[in-house]
Amino acid sequence: MAFYDRLSALDASFIGLEDSRCHMHVGGVFIFDAKPLMTEDGGLDIERILLGIHARLHLVPRFRQKLAFLPYERLPIWIDDDRFRLHYHVRHSGLPRPGDERTLKRMVGRIQSQPLDRSRPLWEMWFVEGLEGDRFALVTKTHHCMIDGISGADLMSVIMDADPNAQPGRPVPWVPRPRPTEATLIVDEVRRRIRQPLDLLGAVGSSLRHPERAVRNAEESLAAIMETLTPALQPASETPLNVEVGPSRRFDWTAMRIADLKAIKDELGGTLNDVVLAIVAGALRRFFRERSVDPDDLTVRAMVPVSVRTHDERGALGNRIAEMVADLPVHLEDPLERLRAVRATMADLKESRQAVGAEVLTAIAEFTVPNLLVQAVRMAESARPYNLVVTNVPGPQIPLYMLGCEMLTAYPVVPLFRHQALVVGLFSYNGGLFWGFNADWESIPDLHDFAEYIEEAFHELQRRAKPRKRQGSVRKTSARRGARKRAAAKS
Repeated sequence: MAFYDRLSALDASFIGLEDSRCHMHVGGVFIFDAKPLMTEDGGLDIERILLGIHARLHLVPRFRQKLAFLPYERLPIWIDDDRFRLHYHVRHSGLPRPGDERTLKRMVGRIQSQPLDRSRPLWEMWFVEGLEGDRFALVTKTHHCMIDGISGADLMSVIMDADPNAQPGRPVPWVPRPRPTEATLIVDEVRRRIRQPLDLLGAVGSSLRHPERAVRNAEESLAAIMETLTPALQPASETPLNVEVGPSRRFDWTAMRIADLKAIKDELGGTLNDVVLAIVAGALRRFFRERSVDPDDLTVRAMVPVSVRTHDERGALGNRIAEMVADLPVHLEDPLERLRAVRATMADLKESRQAVGAEVLTAIAEFTVPNLLVQAVRMAESARPYNLVVTNVPGPQIPLYMLGCEMLTAYPVVPLFRHQALVVGLFSYNGGLFWGFNADWESIPDLHDFAEYIEEAFHELQRRAKPRKRQGSVRKTSARRGARKRAAAKS
């Protein structure tokens, strides 16, 4: 039977937002121990890798599907790719000697600078051999219309295993389903449009039966939408980050231990994400000052994506995200004050309805003109409601393996939007917090400096947290000594 699957308004918006300068693919740089897959000449056994991926492809059917478009309105749909070739999507490459991480970062920037071919399934995997220390890198690219950060993390369980001795199994036979005819697509879309008013009437009927609840829900939804749109009415400051971006990318990274960040938040208060945002604020303050921009006069905001994916939706592809806009206190010099300010901001946002408002707007887009979300984002970009994106995705806290090779690090790659030359992505895995910095090639030539500013801001907070802990331990030790002296005197 013929098959097609319609994209949601949110998924389709990432197709509409993509242009020649802003490629809407997400990805990652995953570094592995290469020894279990090394050949006699020191290369990678790519044929074994291909067989392993082929055996798991039936678990992610979307990876064998490509985009098509409805007639006239050009709404995107998924259809099976009748000329799917795994060798096109799984690429084999290598680093020139000595194969250091600096060279790998440059290669990642070049890979991420190229758009995905829309005539094929929208994903690529690059296996890069020759990384020093008997390691290899897996560089992934998947279009944002297919996955968000959380569902992307869930896919790791499909191509990797918790057991180093796990076998991928045998490939499952696959036959592409026929593409629907143009007449079928038109008839189905007309039926869907006819059902929309009926669905709306059903919602109205439910409201009439429960008028008080309907009024309350409408008021809450309107208030949530207003809170969501408020940042666009009060533009953030124009900064060196907010310039027209080109198609070329730089990529850099750093890594920390989750335990070290937790120690900071346990000592100073707040959440781990509060500590992350305070570190970003500290790094941006240094970044602006090095660019001869006074951070004391800036209003800097970050868009923080929030997953609204329910437990039942884990493992499903597509996007289930909303966004919140948070002020970053780059005007504060003291790191403790920055953390306190971030804590207060995030506490207020959690009490606000920004995430709910984003969900309401997305739901409205499903019932209105197809490009509503795209136009809304374009208008928001020109209004500059925020300066950059900071996204933090939780990952598995156990080691994972691909065909016996342990994954050592996992750096996320997040796409740039217009007039935003830097994005900060974080991914937690096996006790580590891995930072990935994607940036416009021309605008941020000093990206590695920014990575170092992140490390400096982290150590600055860490140093301020430790004296408090030592003072506490000294007080406890003194109290114990005093108690022993008093007990000795009584005896």
